[in-house]
Amino acid sequence: MINKIVIATVLHCVVASALAGEAPAIRLNTIGYQPAARKQASIAAKCSSFVIVRLSDGAKVLSGKTTGPTGNADTGEQLWTADFSSLKTPGKYRLDVRGVGASAPFTVGADVFVKPFRTVVRGMYLWRCGTAVKGVHNGQTFAHGPCHMNDAWLDMAAGKHQRAKSTGGWHDAGDYNKYVVNAGVTVGAMFRAWEDFAPQIRKVRLGIPESGGKMPDYLAEIKWEIDWLLTMQAADGSVYHKLSRKKFSGMIMPERDRTERFFTPWGSAATADFVAMTAAAARYFRPYDAAFAAKCLAAARKSYAFLVKHPKDHRADLKGFSTGTYQTRDSDDRLWAAAELWETTGQADALADCEARIKSARARVDVYWDWGNVRNLGLLTYLQSKRSGRDRALVSKVRTSLLATADGIVKTAKAHGYARPLGTRYSWGCNGAVARQVLVLRGAHKASPKKEYLQASADAVNHLFGRNYYARSYVTGLGARPPMHPHDRRSTGDTVADPWPGYLVGGPNPKATSWNDAKKDYRTNEIAINWNGALIYALAALLGAP
Repeated sequence: MINKIVIATVLHCVVASALAGEAPAIRLNTIGYQPAARKQASIAAKCSSFVIVRLSDGAKVLSGKTTGPTGNADTGEQLWTADFSSLKTPGKYRLDVRGVGASAPFTVGADVFVKPFRTVVRGMYLWRCGTAVKGVHNGQTFAHGPCHMNDAWLDMAAGKHQRAKSTGGWHDAGDYNKYVVNAGVTVGAMFRAWEDFAPQIRKVRLGIPESGGKMPDYLAEIKWEIDWLLTMQAADGSVYHKLSRKKFSGMIMPERDRTERFFTPWGSAATADFVAMTAAAARYFRPYDAAFAAKCLAAARKSYAFLVKHPKDHRADLKGFSTGTYQTRDSDDRLWAAAELWETTGQADALADCEARIKSARARVDVYWDWGNVRNLGLLTYLQSKRSGRDRALVSKVRTSLLATADGIVKTAKAHGYARPLGTRYSWGCNGAVARQVLVLRGAHKASPKKEYLQASADAVNHLFGRNYYARSYVTGLGARPPMHPHDRRSTGDTVADPWPGYLVGGPNPKATSWNDAKKDYRTNEIAINWNGALIYALAALLGAP
């Protein structure tokens, strides 16, 4: 008995040391790879050769020479590369490097990204507000009771102490508030995934309450958010900027958060994002729920008319709130709104508005973008439309910019020691920005197929699941050594040992070496719907053949 206790204690210390100490020198995608994909590992130690070991029987199935070293400026390391792309047989493996050690295990298989995709999309379900949720992951149950059932008061938005029903939607991040602008880039990325990869997505059963109904699971999950967004529209068509407590709650479970919550006044960026989301929803939901689609389109038209009457950038008055702001100029949001409304309806005025705004933005497709700049979403919708009537010269300019931006991303990934498509740029939520590169790359691949675009797309996912400075997955509950202490009120307030699964943490900020797996470090370790939305797209792109 004593020996068993001693052994268990030693093993616990080893695991704890591995999580807290130096990163393993061999860094690769700890989820795995599809058979035909390029497979590379970065090694932060001097080495010359490697072997691939099959875990089922210990057989050495592949050997090779490493290349390098190359300097990696943002981490200050010398890195060697092991390329094992010729490994195509499905199975579970590890990479052994002579004189260095063994990698984390990884899988090769056509369906290797199905579970991660399902887990990350189910993370949105587990973020649901206004209802009880429950899920099982790796044998542990994650659940909370109905929460925030009294949303919300109109005092700040309408000047009267009156409650309006606004339950539902997703909690925004590690907090429990709900923000329209951040919903925009999230829903936009998720709808784009459906647009580009619906056949693959449709096959993945999510096990949510709506499963088994007429509507595909994936769209049903997005509908939960759209249902809430519809309650954020005021009678005149303006859209409240956010629904929030005045101050952030403590680290408690959502059903224990009973402090009053309020609508804030309207904002033009929120109103434009609302138009884009509801106009797109009308297209995607029409085959499954025509009445709901019509409701979404009517809401989109009403808010678009309001924007036309109020052309100036209007920031929401957030006085009295210390929660998230999400304030941003509205030019990109209005472009996206016009693009989606035109794509759904063919309205000539929406097309003219969209094209004027594209010209004003010089048809520029951006590398780094997030909730504060959703122009890329509008440009992709405009470029990929099958509708007639577009300005051919403008279409050509958008296409040229898209391909140039994608080529730049490919070049950046090739030059980086971990093939990080965002290169040496680090900021708040940069992991989400890494995943968001895939929307640009896959858009470029659709416009002009090129193998390098697909490889760089996979590089983004490889980086997020372990080919990085920390040799760790950045997604809770998935891959090797995933985050254990995200800035997430449920994960802190719950009694379950592991954090809630399926969430991409923000990542290093402001340097490559500045990520901390600590619940207090919201700068680098918070979770948020916009980062998950980007990862959902990136994983959806890998559900089929690479």
